[in-house]
Amino acid sequence: MDIYNENFSSIDENGVKKDCKLADFIKGKTVLYFYPKDNTSGCTAEACDFRDNFNRIAKLATIVGISPDSIESHSNFREKHGLNFILISDPLHKLAQHFGVWKEKSMYGRKYMGIERSTFILDENGNIINEWRKVKVKGHVDEVLSKL
Repeated sequence: MDIYNENFSSIDENGVKKDCKLADFIKGKTVLYFYPKDNTSGCTAEACDFRDNFNRIAKLATIVGISPDSIESHSNFREKHGLNFILISDPLHKLAQHFGVWKEKSMYGRKYMGIERSTFILDENGNIINEWRKVKVKGHVDEVLSKL
């Protein structure tokens, strides 16, 4: 089965929990951004930047945030920060592995597996037309907008 048609859980732009396929969101350009964890400082700053620029981006593309967090965590994250775009739960790392963002990381000498903060712009067929790896949050949404 191709990754675009695998079932995932999501919180849609209206805060509704539902099962979905990534293909459901790829109707035009799509901004997929992978982030490590709900409610952490960098991930919150990035999500809020996408939220604050939603109207500018939504004219050009659909925004989809993806992390391994549970759908319940996403729901809390969305409500707490007033997020206005789709969040997909990827606890088995299927999407992260497909896009090559499930990586070995290191902190304080301890190695572990986690999400490498990354963003992809997909065309209407799901082809990657731009990508950013090891994203630095500050100024990133402006970089995305410049490519859209």
